[in-house]
Amino acid sequence: MGIRFTSKSQAWLWAVVLLAFPLVLQSFGNAWVRIADMSLLYVMLALGLNVVVGYAGLLDLGYVAFFALGAYLYGLLASPHLLETFPALVAWFPNGLHLSLWAVLPMAAVLAAFFGALLGAPTLKLRGDYLAIVTLGFGEIIRVFMNNLDQPINITNGPKGLGSIDAVSVLGHPLSKRLNLGFIELPSVTLYYYLFLLLVLVSIFICHRMERSRIGRAWMAIREDEVAARAMGIHTRDLKLLAFAMGASFGGVSGAMFAAFQGFISPESFSLMESVMIVAMVVLGGLGHLPGVILGAVLLAALPEVLRLIAAPLQDLTGGRFDPAILRQLLIALAMIGIMLWRPRGLWPAPEHGQSAQAQRSP
Repeated sequence: MGIRFTSKSQAWLWAVVLLAFPLVLQSFGNAWVRIADMSLLYVMLALGLNVVVGYAGLLDLGYVAFFALGAYLYGLLASPHLLETFPALVAWFPNGLHLSLWAVLPMAAVLAAFFGALLGAPTLKLRGDYLAIVTLGFGEIIRVFMNNLDQPINITNGPKGLGSIDAVSVLGHPLSKRLNLGFIELPSVTLYYYLFLLLVLVSIFICHRMERSRIGRAWMAIREDEVAARAMGIHTRDLKLLAFAMGASFGGVSGAMFAAFQGFISPESFSLMESVMIVAMVVLGGLGHLPGVILGAVLLAALPEVLRLIAAPLQDLTGGRFDPAILRQLLIALAMIGIMLWRPRGLWPAPEHGQSAQAQRSP
């Protein structure tokens, strides 16, 4: 007799797997848990970009700018840098400026959403390649600003970056320290894994509800045919701005979590290559399909680290002529080309329109 799993039992099974996953990885070293942490951060970024690219059909190559805004906002409000730059603030904050992450997260989401709408407003009539070029330029402008706002007033500390950023504290316990539960000891990277997992689950819930809502349906109508959507009475201008703002807010929250996790940020972490990788995650997994986007984000976030194990032996075979980092990028590119040739619509694309209805009618 075969075992049949109900949706409830499948949910419990997934919960057990996700909760036990970092504990298994710990036995191979904390570096593997750290890869899982970064994968979850990229899942949040990919989910946010999927709102813009997958639902509304607006190609955004500057998404990393919102990631940078959230990271620098938390870095400035949870590190000694601002007080060193503006000594007058010491009277207001005698114990230092150490805002809690839970206070900064809403601020990061609102700030990123504001800049997302600011980016969307002048680009409403652009589509395709032209929109991609404008958003690419926006992402580079933010990175250049972060790189040069160290003079005449040192706000971002320029290319040196911001350090000594406070770690996240949950119920009074800083996640940068180990947690001893008596029967097991959880290192810092494992604690961050559970925090990121919670945020990813919340993000998935929000995205799923948006997809099923009237707003989500309107976004998809705009994606399929903007002229027809406008003729049906959909306010395309407002909904495009909403898509930019909503997608950007995910990036702002992810950036704040990244700054707290790393404890250090610099403009190098927010290059154009990061934006391209996030877009590749969404396209590779499957545009507009949440399971596919999650799969693409996990694969592309973990693939470079896995290929590191392959790149080292290949470098030895060539006598050390190739840089391991360049060789790793080459292998990633070859893997992506192969996957897109094999699965042009992504690894886990959205079901074809009418497919479920045809399946029901078929005997």
